[in-house]
Amino acid sequence: MARVTVEDCIDKVDNRFDLVLLASHRARLISSGAPITVDRDNDKNPVVALREIADERFAPEDMREDLIHSLQKHVEVDEPESEAVPAMTPSASKNLADPEASPEVQFDRMTEEDLLRGLEGLVPPVETEEEGE
Repeated sequence: MARVTVEDCIDKVDNRFDLVLLASHRARLISSGAPITVDRDNDKNPVVALREIADERFAPEDMREDLIHSLQKHVEVDEPESEAVPAMTPSASKNLADPEASPEVQFDRMTEEDLLRGLEGLVPPVETEEEGE
């Protein structure tokens, strides 16, 4: 194969954009010292990369995954949860539905006036012009 054209590689990689990405990534790997799987024949790295793709020396899916991995800045690691939440039993769900069934749960009753007095204490009073003079 004297010259590698896009037509030689397009049947191996579906999309021309993907072909350019994969070939450029492979050419960069060759530039950084990765071993070549075809004869160089005095060709430059992009041509060698295209020849490797045309000869199906690498699976396009593997090259795509390698490209994605090389571009990632942060790799998320799935860590196991520290503590598993126990599943609810049918008796516990009945206790939640019926407040009288669980005597240990108690609620304080508050009147509307008590609630308003408590809320007034949280918000600073608005200063009027008469109070400021």
